[in-house]
This record gives sequence, structure tokens and C-alpha cells, in this order.
Amino acid sequence: MDFKTYQKKARLTAQYPNLGSNNIYPTLGLVGEAGEVAEKVKKVIRDKNGIFDEESKIGIKKELGDVLWYLSNLCDEFNFSFDEVAIQNLEKLKIRASKGKISGSGDDR
Repeated sequence: MDFKTYQKKARLTAQYPNLGSNNIYPTLGLVGEAGEVAEKVKKVIRDKNGIFDEESKIGIKKELGDVLWYLSNLCDEFNFSFDEVAIQNLEKLKIRASKGKISGSGDDR
């Protein structure tokens, strides 16, 4: 599936207050779901000596799907296509790599 198709299908399942003019809700959802990914990774480190078994991977994959859904709906709230966000990110990284500045911090490195 491509990003455009995913974005359209994800929007069909979106149900939250002020859909279409509410960037706060999907932002909070995105952060919450990213936190759930981090929690699952943390528990693998704590409970499984850092070994990602199939059950752990499946749980993380499900949470990543939720991250993707909120990211897609946040893009919709700002009228961004998922494709343009992905392309812009890769272009930014290509420029950084050409400057030898992948490491470090700051958007304008």
C-alpha cells in the first residue's frame, strides 16, 4: 500500500471532536502512541534482557500502526499529503548527508 491510499483509508476511520479543524487531538494521540512504542521496548529491555522475541515484535508493530494512523490524520488536519511529508524529510536528510551533518542536532545543520 502506498501513503496516499493509506491516508485516505485512515481518514475514513477518524472520529474525534472537530474533525477537519482539530490538530491538537491527533498530535496528542501521536505522542501517546509513540510513548506506547517506547514502553514496549523498555519492557523488552527490563523483562527479556533486550531480546525482541516474536511476541514483542508483534506488539511493537501494532503500536507503530497506531503511530502511523495519528501521523496520517495530523497530516490531514494541516492539509499535508503523507507523500509530501515523506519526500521533504528524505530531501532534508539527503542535504544533511551531503554536508556530512547527519549526526548532531538542530533542524538547520
